[in-house]
Amino acid sequence: MSTERLIAGDQLPSSALSSSHSIRYASELGRIFEELPNATIVSVSRPDASDITPLLLSYTIELEYKQFKWLLLKKASQVIYLHLALKKRALIEEFHEKQEQIKEWLQRVGLGDDTTVVHDEDEPDDGAVPISNEDSARNRNVPSRAALSIIRPAIGKQHTISDKAKVAMQGYLNHFLGNLDIINSREVCRFLEVSKLSFLREYGPKLKEGYVMAKHLTKFSEDDPCSRCFSCHWCSCCNNTWQKVWLILKPGFLAFLEDPFSTKLLDIIVIDILPASNAKGVEEVYLAKVLKGRNPLRHAFQVSCGSRSIKLRTTSADKVHDWVSAINEVLKPSESWCRPHRFNSFAPTRGLVEDGSHAQWFIDGKSAFEAIASSIETANSEIYITGWWLCPELYLRRPFHNHNSSRLDVLLEAKAKQGVQIYILLYKEVSLALKINSSYSKRRLLSIHENVRVLRYPDHLSTGVYLWSHHEKLVIVDHKMCFIGGLDLCFGRYDTIEHKVGDFPPFLWPGKDYYNPRESEPNSWEDAMRDEMDREKYPRMPWHDVHCALWGPPCRDIARHFIQRWNHAKKSKAPNEQKIPLLMPHHHMVLPHYMGRSKEVDIDHKNSEVCHKDIGWKDSFSSESPPEDVPLLLPPEANGPETSVMEHKLNFLNSNECHETTLYGHFEGLLFAYQEYKCGNSLPDIKTSDSASDHDWVNTQSESILEATASELQVKDYWCETLEQGSKYALSNELAQVGPCTSCRCQVVRSVSQWSAGTSQTEDSIQRAYCSLIEEAENFVYIENQFFISGLSEDEVIQNRVLESLYNRIIRAYRERKRFRAIIVIPLLPGFQGGVDDSGAATVRAIMHWQYRTICRGESSILQKLCSMLGPIAHDFISFYGLRTYGRLFDGGPLVTSQVYVHSKVMIVDDRCALVGSCNINDRSLLGSRDSEIAVLIEDTEFVGSSMNEKPWKAGKFSLSLRLSLWGEHLGLNTEEVSTVTKWLNVCYSLPLNFTPSSPA
Repeated sequence: MSTERLIAGDQLPSSALSSSHSIRYASELGRIFEELPNATIVSVSRPDASDITPLLLSYTIELEYKQFKWLLLKKASQVIYLHLALKKRALIEEFHEKQEQIKEWLQRVGLGDDTTVVHDEDEPDDGAVPISNEDSARNRNVPSRAALSIIRPAIGKQHTISDKAKVAMQGYLNHFLGNLDIINSREVCRFLEVSKLSFLREYGPKLKEGYVMAKHLTKFSEDDPCSRCFSCHWCSCCNNTWQKVWLILKPGFLAFLEDPFSTKLLDIIVIDILPASNAKGVEEVYLAKVLKGRNPLRHAFQVSCGSRSIKLRTTSADKVHDWVSAINEVLKPSESWCRPHRFNSFAPTRGLVEDGSHAQWFIDGKSAFEAIASSIETANSEIYITGWWLCPELYLRRPFHNHNSSRLDVLLEAKAKQGVQIYILLYKEVSLALKINSSYSKRRLLSIHENVRVLRYPDHLSTGVYLWSHHEKLVIVDHKMCFIGGLDLCFGRYDTIEHKVGDFPPFLWPGKDYYNPRESEPNSWEDAMRDEMDREKYPRMPWHDVHCALWGPPCRDIARHFIQRWNHAKKSKAPNEQKIPLLMPHHHMVLPHYMGRSKEVDIDHKNSEVCHKDIGWKDSFSSESPPEDVPLLLPPEANGPETSVMEHKLNFLNSNECHETTLYGHFEGLLFAYQEYKCGNSLPDIKTSDSASDHDWVNTQSESILEATASELQVKDYWCETLEQGSKYALSNELAQVGPCTSCRCQVVRSVSQWSAGTSQTEDSIQRAYCSLIEEAENFVYIENQFFISGLSEDEVIQNRVLESLYNRIIRAYRERKRFRAIIVIPLLPGFQGGVDDSGAATVRAIMHWQYRTICRGESSILQKLCSMLGPIAHDFISFYGLRTYGRLFDGGPLVTSQVYVHSKVMIVDDRCALVGSCNINDRSLLGSRDSEIAVLIEDTEFVGSSMNEKPWKAGKFSLSLRLSLWGEHLGLNTEEVSTVTKWLNVCYSLPLNFTPSSPA
């Protein structure tokens, strides 16, 4: 039998012989239990049925605290050690209480030292002696008679002995579980395997916890980081000692703390996908395994995840097996982070049940930046930001003269002063190749406030990474809402649906934000308000992009990805820098709730309040909403008040500037139409108000999970009302730049590898998603992307296979004699400086070469291969386009033209799903081992009536509205004209096809 004392003499706090004791110390650190837990003895077992020694009995204890439940397996000997530790502590406390009474009496008679005396209700200062109530020790005492029944010899049949032992143990537990002071002591918290992180709902259910010995942690004083020896910076010699730490297992990570009452992370292992087999390809891989050492008295196990492998020790072989079993248990759930999911992604599909997954699209920078600014203003706890390029002086609202408080650095400073923790992860560029000056951005951001932490990664010399970049663009607020897509928070990205080419005098684009990389790159980004281009001579380059907002579990998945990258960068670049903390990912917790149907209800909605404000865009992010609110972004009202931006736009139009956007390419044979944009029967039929307050959100206070579910239905019904109002909006001449917030199925996909995120294997789930969605498309694929460089199966140079999937899908449609269309929009020219024939424009020529090679030049191009098999009808299946606009640089100025730079990374399939993210279609972004990328696949669950190929079609609300708004913008159509075109196309559907496919080869 192996047992362990719950408290050893040499482990007592240094203050144990003074007035401080463990219970008071625990109270000072904050209680773990706010209310009394419940404990039940589930079963009693013994190692040998013939042995009736009570101390050899093992008890399975089920504990319940709030919504958390966990099981403990404890030996009777461990319970006795706990009792002795509590008695020892009570004696020490009683001794000090008597000692303080004697000191007080001596002071009264003038014989004692000048010692400060405080009362219980006062917080003791340094050197002060607390005086406890006379009954305090007695209240925290567990009578010994309660423990006697556990060790008293019992005679009788085996089941009788077990029953008596069960009753005796239950009685003993009831003694100390009925006192908040006792259960919050270090001894009992250790016995119950609980800590300050155990019952924080955002980290998931309670699993195993306890003390272990770790060797990999750096040991030095927190207050004096310079206390490490000089050679540690090269050989880490201070890491060669074993340290006792508190290990916490959660569904998504393993956390190392100093003790149960600490919340400061010493280290964390974020659980990631494990390989299917080991290097030999024969054994199944586990997170943890038992280590067999030469010394049988040393009991150790190893935890391996990602690129890390950590050796840990415990005091017995039983404890090793318990830890290994508990850690490997997280492999079993279908949504385990250890298992690859669809497309080999790290994240499961969300929204399969009603879990709060919602999405909303934004077209161009104006709408997205305004939404990001509003979400930052509502932040309460933390903000995560990562990007390829970030400019602190970026204005998120325009005109910039009227929105000084909406500059990015000003917004972050205001939230940091409120206590919001801000973490920013920047790509550290190779300065000789790029001029984004992330070093200046870091210095500027760090000067804002101490609550702003910034990391630049990678260090090129130490990592050997020179060619690849961190290309993701993310903003995450409070783990509740996030933004993902193609927009960096940097200069040149803000744009409106008009895509203006000029801005003189400066109104929308101040200083270096008036940007055209085709003409020139600024020499320095530090003097942000100073113009680098002559506004009366050069046009800006209009910027087209697509962004997306997510709520619910997909947002936590993206936050988890950010945390994984942050921790990897922290450990690689600043492992001993105390000002840069490690982060813990949140976990989405659901409870099964049966209300006449099988659903899961997010417990995060419990006690939440849905506070519906005015549906106008300006007020949809009201800063007055409660902290737990998740703001919903709404399209602007049709008859709502126009801002000064719109007034300026009208004035600008009156100055003879033209903002028509032309779509360059062959656009014919559209196979789909949009019939109606209203809420269908897929949403619940909930009675709505007919009063004038229909535009206000209904204030509800959810006090239970049932009410939280009702609130979710009210949110959906509210969106139904909003979409009904959208019929009025559709009659206006203004195209939507903000889509409806819709419930959906979401899955996060990414491109990462060991260098970018510390993963043990390369993940290319974005490429897999692209290929799978294209191959499974029924009617059409619409793609907008900054690049289009891909290869067919026989291509030995280009490795991604998006092109192969397009080719196979078109050939299948041809052989099945069915309509199918692939429409691809890319920039007319790469966004790099120089003309095609300039001597310094090698990058421009290289990109154009590979894109032409993909599209139309050579046997490896898709058009040449399709034409060789299908003849001229190949163009009825696939077509490519670019965007161009024109206008005047200023009132009365010259008329100029410029391409609209397509920077969006979006694919819409069959008006039912959309893939939105940061990933380009090229090897850099898709292979996973190169640039880090992230995207989200949104599959509609709310549908509206439409038509496809002469047949009725249920189109997804998210995907259809996004496509129609994109096409309306590109074709220069307003909503009324879009409606006319779609009606005309419906008539065209009745006409015979303009080609008759020949017999399949």
